[in-house]
Amino acid sequence: MLPEAIIPGNAKTEDAHRREICTAGRWIHARHFAPATDGNISVRLKASRVLTTPTCLSKGMMTPDDLVITDMEGRPLSGSRPPSTELAMHLLIYRLRPDVYAICHAHPPIATGFAAAGVPLDKAILSEAVLSLGCVPLAPYGTPGTTELCDSIEPLLRNYDSILMANHGVVTYGPDLLTAFFRMETVEHFAHVSLVTQLLGKQTLLSAADVDKLVAARERYGKARSNSNCEAPIAVEGEASAGKARRRAKQLQRS
Repeated sequence: MLPEAIIPGNAKTEDAHRREICTAGRWIHARHFAPATDGNISVRLKASRVLTTPTCLSKGMMTPDDLVITDMEGRPLSGSRPPSTELAMHLLIYRLRPDVYAICHAHPPIATGFAAAGVPLDKAILSEAVLSLGCVPLAPYGTPGTTELCDSIEPLLRNYDSILMANHGVVTYGPDLLTAFFRMETVEHFAHVSLVTQLLGKQTLLSAADVDKLVAARERYGKARSNSNCEAPIAVEGEASAGKARRRAKQLQRS
């Protein structure tokens, strides 16, 4: 096994989770997603325990012993350092999404630029992004480390796996750490391609029919949950999306 590998899946020893969180931290730091001591990562160990990065430590300089275990109320159970100041956001995601076992929060510069500009990543310009993410909504600004931040993202958590946080950064999550990291990387790639199209002065959107095919494939390949009410990315203007209509009908049935 490569020393810098993260293995898919969440059924691992605590030591393996510790090593892999440090690996993810180095990957995030090396890609300039989290300068200085920015960002935080966590893994759900069991229903009542979370392994998280500490506060005030570079994600590229962590060792397994630096990590902290807390309960689901944020109370430290082991570790010599205080946990991340944004642990409450992680705990909220775990409470609302029992399918989530790992979370990455970082400040990738281009995606964070979109967040600072108040622009969601919701246009169907990249087939791989539609397959991997659907779309990436924008949560209103909430002060980091406070309940404001949790309140701002809570309405989006059940239906999306990646969120831009206004004037702040990005949070991604999934069934394991590798998925959460890949989603962070894909959000930044999506933002980069979106920015290039804007600089070129032209965005060619996929058709609504193409988006419907990709959304259906996303559900078929297990990249989306069947009970999600995630909005489809914006397709060619004026084209009706059958998939969007079906999702709207499903929402009305549940309301």
